Amino acid sequence: RDSQQRDTERLSRWKKWRRTSSKSLKKALNEVKGLLSYLVLWKHDIHSIEGKFGTGIQSYFSFLRFLVLLNFIIFILMFSFVTLPTIISNYGTFNSTIAYISPKNTDDICTIYEPSGNKGLVYFYTYLKDLLSGTGFLEVTYLFYGYYSIDAVWIRIMRYNLPLAYLLATFAYLALSFLWIIKRSVEGFKHNLVHDADPFQSYCNKVFAGWDFCITDPYAARLKHRSLQYELQMDLQEEKLKQKIAERSMHEKLRIYFLRIFTNIIVIAVLSGCFYSIFRVTVFSQENSNDTDNANSLVNLLVQYLPSIVITLANFIGPLIFSFLIGLEDYTPAFEIKLTLMRCVFLRLANIGILLFSLWSQISNCGSDKCKPCGYNYKLYPCWESDVGREMYKLMIFDFIVILAVALFVDFPRKLLVNHCSWKLVQWFGHKEFEISDNVLEIIYGQTICWIGTFFSPLLPAIATIKYFIIFYVKKIVLIHTRKPAARPIRASSSNFFFLVVLLIGLLLAFIPLGVSIARIPSSKACGPFSNFNTSWEVIPDTVLQFPTGLQQMLFGMASEAFAVPFFVI
Repeated sequence: RDSQQRDTERLSRWKKWRRTSSKSLKKALNEVKGLLSYLVLWKHDIHSIEGKFGTGIQSYFSFLRFLVLLNFIIFILMFSFVTLPTIISNYGTFNSTIAYISPKNTDDICTIYEPSGNKGLVYFYTYLKDLLSGTGFLEVTYLFYGYYSIDAVWIRIMRYNLPLAYLLATFAYLALSFLWIIKRSVEGFKHNLVHDADPFQSYCNKVFAGWDFCITDPYAARLKHRSLQYELQMDLQEEKLKQKIAERSMHEKLRIYFLRIFTNIIVIAVLSGCFYSIFRVTVFSQENSNDTDNANSLVNLLVQYLPSIVITLANFIGPLIFSFLIGLEDYTPAFEIKLTLMRCVFLRLANIGILLFSLWSQISNCGSDKCKPCGYNYKLYPCWESDVGREMYKLMIFDFIVILAVALFVDFPRKLLVNHCSWKLVQWFGHKEFEISDNVLEIIYGQTICWIGTFFSPLLPAIATIKYFIIFYVKKIVLIHTRKPAARPIRASSSNFFFLVVLLIGLLLAFIPLGVSIARIPSSKACGPFSNFNTSWEVIPDTVLQFPTGLQQMLFGMASEAFAVPFFVI
């Protein structure tokens, strides 16, 4: 201590001031971090769920929180660069004016677009129908692509290129989602490496270094105790399963392998049946939904919504079959979740692909020279981007309604029956466990719809944010009041990582329809910011051509294969 005091005395005043300032800054940063931790969304709720139901189920709610934040950031991005400039120009704020798009070298028949906005006295049920289907008064709002038929916004002397901003904002939200998911996946991958490196070390860490000695609140201490209990219980369960696998005889191994082959054949048959049913129903709906001979409007409406009904049934029945079959295959709990998720991913995401394929086939249906003047089927789809946006909007709203309906009319009545009815058939169902794979797939399916639909409906992320915000509380109430803890606990670290991998698959699949819509299908000539371009992508080279010659050559060189291929490989 004396030598330390002598060293301090030797320091100059400047060094003393730097040392004191550094300590004060570190202390202030730690206090700010402590205060910010109280602002973390649903922190107390998620810790409570972790203590009562384990880290596996907690990982689902943390994943749901991540999607709420992601969609909110995407909404801020699209609203700031696309919707807000349009609102400012419409109201003349900051002396702003609008330069509307004037058709160039376009046949007049391609520019005819009459939105079905409600006029005059309208009944309440009409508003309700419009709210559910995205038609009527919603069709002429900021919600859909067709409303943004603006070439530029002049704010004082500054020209704001709305078509370029629209396309760049689309690229930005896709890149943001991709990088954010990659960042979180890397963190989960590190946790997996640490855990898989040495199971004994992981066990020692929990026993000797797992307790947080900063905890002073008794309730927080109980939650932490339960969390460690679930982690140790899960470790013991996995060791027990490994020991059981190691002790299997050759006869038992052959039986399990045969059973797994048989169940996978059933899974392939179920997937094939769902895909074929959706395809046939979609073709039937396309051929008969516009049948003028069909006088019954209710039947016609049912035919139009038949693909959505079949897709919802497939999404509901398929996972139930997969969850039943996975229990026969005798895998570890973590692998059961992964395999069930992968099977359901093919089912749900392929359904979206089939729907989009059917829409594109109608849009590009050029038989009998239907597309000759405009390059697309302008009679059925004068503003096809808004039509695709309405389909994505309907899928998101319908998915939300189904989630609420299952909670209200299936989960809670089942709980009441099990508690108050002693019949053997009712008691056989028992209390249901919280199926992580099904619930994760629900929100990944909805998020993939949001990624695809945001280009066609810029305010769709706001709807997704509200949807997931409400779903958090619905799922929390369902979990606490109608579910029982899992018989076999699930590890959170591996679950978090795999959830993000599946979400990344959904994002990469969303790139395909968006890329086709932007670069391949001719843009509508009657609506939207790209009506003067053959495709939405053409706004990029058109903007580059306005740059100085040297900058043009550099950008075209960066876009060439000679530069792009080595860059992406590296």
